[in-house]
Amino acid sequence: MKKDNFIIAKNRKAKFSFQISETMEVGIVLKGAEVKSIRRGGVALDNSYAVDKKGEFWIMNLYIDLKEYEKRQSDLDNLRPKKLLLKKDEITKINLKIKQNGFTLIPLDLHFNQKGFVKVLLGVSKGRKKSDLREYKKQQDWKKEKSRLEKY
Repeated sequence: MKKDNFIIAKNRKAKFSFQISETMEVGIVLKGAEVKSIRRGGVALDNSYAVDKKGEFWIMNLYIDLKEYEKRQSDLDNLRPKKLLLKKDEITKINLKIKQNGFTLIPLDLHFNQKGFVKVLLGVSKGRKKSDLREYKKQQDWKKEKSRLEKY
């Protein structure tokens, strides 16, 4: 990811709960009201994930707050599945990893690229077991303690 990107929302639980092996930046299909809400920060990535439906990847459970922008309550669908824009060779590569090795696709963050388009940073990841979570937490605590000790 380049430094010129403006991060809108981050999935903070992702690095703790999943071991991320590969990342990729992909586009996402949004409506106008959704983009407006994203610009104001009305988005949550916490429980979202990506699935394959008939050769296309869709992001599920991506919450976008539409209260201020949709006039009719019938149009209000905050958890609508959103299509991800991937090339066919990328889709086949990801599908191979998911089916053979048991990986999942997790959105790590939502950001604007240099041209102003909303992009999603996807992580091809595997869930951590409880013992792995404890070990990861110990490593993170040690890094914090080590940086504190180095300051003095």
